[in-house]
Amino acid sequence: MYYFGILTFGGVTPFGELILTIPNLVIRKLYAESIREMLLPEGDEGGMARRAAKALYQQGDMQPLCDFMENKYFKVFSNRDYAHVNELTIKTAFLTLLFDDTLYIMESEAEIERGHTDLTMIVRPDMRQYRVLDILIEFKFVSLKEAGLDGKTLEQMDDAALGALPAVQEKQREAEAGLARYREKLKRKFGDVLRLHSFSVVAVGFERLVSHVSTSPGDRG
Repeated sequence: MYYFGILTFGGVTPFGELILTIPNLVIRKLYAESIREMLLPEGDEGGMARRAAKALYQQGDMQPLCDFMENKYFKVFSNRDYAHVNELTIKTAFLTLLFDDTLYIMESEAEIERGHTDLTMIVRPDMRQYRVLDILIEFKFVSLKEAGLDGKTLEQMDDAALGALPAVQEKQREAEAGLARYREKLKRKFGDVLRLHSFSVVAVGFERLVSHVSTSPGDRG
């Protein structure tokens, strides 16, 4: 992939290992589109995904996207995928549905004042006249072992009970703390133009998602 230009040299780790990164937004978009096409079943799911994404960046409503992820995306994964799943897996899944380099500067693991945000969608300067929101999302993952439950039990659990699980609450607190730090850093970087809405998303296995709106009172809608 390096020799075909799909990955490029991104530095060296403290242990002397090479770091390969995605070279530019064009390649990043190709990755996002390819993964989305691979995971989404044929039919009208593409239109449903676009409507769910619009609900987030037009209205600040994360729930349709989480519902789509639970009901469509997660059904594609199997038990064997659990061996490699982590927060990066969940973030990548969301990124494939949200990627829009026309409206947004899309950044994953963006460095802001020595911190790294999970996913930021900052409205492009030439798109500020439109009523779309700046988005900040922090992702966390709880394994079935950490939750102490099996997949079938999780599927049948109501939202209140799911959100009350100790492992979920712990991860949510971690996400909220990160969002509070990054929100202030983004405001210092971009100033009053931001219409920032921030969210924590905790995945419990490949079964359920718990999202929370973390927008502070001073944020602009």
